[in-house]
Amino acid sequence: MRGRDDGKRLGAADLGGDLGERATLVQFSSAFCAPCRATRRILGEVAGMVPGVSHVEIDAEDRLELVRDLGILKTPTVLVLDADGRIVRRASGQPRKADVIAALGEAV
Repeated sequence: MRGRDDGKRLGAADLGGDLGERATLVQFSSAFCAPCRATRRILGEVAGMVPGVSHVEIDAEDRLELVRDLGILKTPTVLVLDADGRIVRRASGQPRKADVIAALGEAV
C-alpha cells in the first residue's frame, strides 16, 4: 500500500455505508475481477482482526462518477480512510495482508 492522496474525504453517503470508528478500508471492484475476490477476503479478515476498522466494497461500474472523481483506474483499488474519512493511503491490485495492516497504522 503506497501513495498519499490529496486529503480528499469520503463520507457515509459516498461509501453507501458507515465509516469505521477508527478506519475504513474501501475497495473498488468490478464483476469479473478475480483479484477483487481475494482482496475482499483479505480486507474482510483485517477488518475482523482490528477493532474499529470496517471494510466497504464499491462496485466501480455502479459508481462511475465517484470512480472518476477519485481517479480510480483499475480494480481492485483500495483506499485507507482515517476516522474522519480522509484518504491516507491508496493502492491498486491485490494487496498483501501485512501491507494492509501496515497502512492502517497511518490511519488509526
